[in-house]
Parts: sequence; structure tokens; C-alpha cells
Amino acid sequence: MDIESLPLSAERVRVLSGVTTATLTTVLLKKGLRNVWMRGARPLKPGQPRLVGRAFTLRFVPAREDLATPASWGAPISTRAAIEAMPEGCIAVVDAMGVTDAGIFGDILCARMRKRGVAALVSDGVVRDLDGVLGTGLPVWCQGTAAPASVAGLTFVAWQQPVGCGGVAVFPNDVIVVDNDGAVLIPQAMVDEVASAAVEQELLEGWIMTQVDAGVPLPGLYPPNAENKARYDAWVKATSTR
Repeated sequence: MDIESLPLSAERVRVLSGVTTATLTTVLLKKGLRNVWMRGARPLKPGQPRLVGRAFTLRFVPAREDLATPASWGAPISTRAAIEAMPEGCIAVVDAMGVTDAGIFGDILCARMRKRGVAALVSDGVVRDLDGVLGTGLPVWCQGTAAPASVAGLTFVAWQQPVGCGGVAVFPNDVIVVDNDGAVLIPQAMVDEVASAAVEQELLEGWIMTQVDAGVPLPGLYPPNAENKARYDAWVKATSTR
């Protein structure tokens, strides 16, 4: 059964947009989650913004000649139909099984996603029509490009179901954060606690950077020992009362 897309509050997007994926992986590691960074999902274009959105999942399987044909693009179960179900603000996460010789989406599909307000496309596969895709303005994280269409190596089978993307289990409505370091997943049930911990982690690391700039040695500073933790707490208290 397909899973209904849930909204993500503007406040949660604002908070997580200020947190790097590097920080998020550290916070999630502390909570016991090691496998949250999607392998192969790299920025297609330098300088793409950090983005946050609910995962809208799509799944491909290996191509089977009777199913993976140009005629399948007009079928009820198709990438075209899936795009029309994508809600504004979502991040499309596409399980392409790491295939790099068949482009999952091209310029026309990406243009439609952009028109529907999709925030970004993330995949462990590749796209085609590079110049056209870049021209749509849709931010993309993937393994690169290939000229052949998806049906050359893949068969599209479903959307809004659990998928594996870049070796990471992604469920619909998990939260995805993307930036120059790649794509990171936050489990849906952990979004609030991870966001809070990540903001604190960013604040701490910002203070540590000021200490590094001041010439403080790293041992006992990163991570902070009791003495430096007390100094940090005093700094937080002083800055919060200004």
C-alpha cells in the first residue's frame, strides 16, 4: 500500500536548514544510527543550497525486457504518474540500485518536478540530458549522468514504499537533508530530538572554532573536557542573556 505524504513544518525546515549533514551524521551516530548517509548521492552542480524535506520514495528493479520499454512510460505505474503524486516541498528519493548506465530522469521530468514544487531529487543512480536538467533549476544529488534512458537498464515498479538508496533504508516521510557533503536521512520518529541535538552540536562546534582560532590546543577541547565544558556553558549563559 502506498503511504500518504505528510507535511513538514516550516519551523522544522528552518532549524534543519541551519545544520550541516556532517553534524547530523555525528548526532545520529551518538544515537546509535551509523548508516544514514546515502552513498553516491553527490551534488550534480556545485553550490546547490542545503535543503530539507520529507522523503517521497521511488523504486526501480533490474530491467526485464517485456516491461522495461518506452511504452511503459505511459503505464499507470510509471515515473510520470509518480511525479504527479509528489507534494510540494518533498525530496524525491530514487532507488536506482546504483545503476550508472541508464538515466532515471531527464530534463522534461525534472522540469515537471520543479513546476510541482519538489525541493530536490536524490538518487544512487544517474540522470540524463544534463544541460536540460541543470536548466530546470531542480537541485539534484546523484552519481552523475548517462545518455541512455532508464529502460535501458531499469524497470520502474513503485512509489511511496520503503526503498534502499545508496545503501540506506529510506521510508516515506523520513526527513532528508542535502548539502555539499551529500544526503543524510533522519528517521521520521526521531526528527524532533535530532533537530534539537543538532542545533546544540552546531553551537558547541562554533564555540570550539573560536577557541581554535585563539590558539587553544585540541586535546581537551574537541571533545571538551570538564574544564572546557564549563567554559562553554558559561559562554552560552553569557550570550543568551545579552
